Amino acid sequence: FPGGKVTASSAPEYKGDARYVNPEEMLAAAVASCHMLTFLAVAAKSRLHLLTYSDRAVAHLEKDTDGVTRVTRVDLHPKVTFKENVTAEKQTSMHEKAHRNCFVANSVKCEVRVNERES
Repeated sequence: FPGGKVTASSAPEYKGDARYVNPEEMLAAAVASCHMLTFLAVAAKSRLHLLTYSDRAVAHLEKDTDGVTRVTRVDLHPKVTFKENVTAEKQTSMHEKAHRNCFVANSVKCEVRVNERES
């Protein structure tokens, strides 16, 4: 992290300070940024030029089947625009490839869902 530190807190639901990032948000951000960077590599290999890429990543903190509270799922909602005309099917295929090759998504125990947002 820049400066070697990050100001963090637990989530407000767990008596944390909402002004600061919480670990669940950091996990969602790590998954989202890895997916984005992998998607950019897929696009570059396809010789496609991105104009914009945004995402709204959400980590879901819930009790699992054993009663343990954990992040059970991270939902990504990437929205991408290209310089070229790229079909929805091609974008879905690119997101699937990025998801399969995302180091962070492949490292976490929770489910990661890529829910594309319409332009």
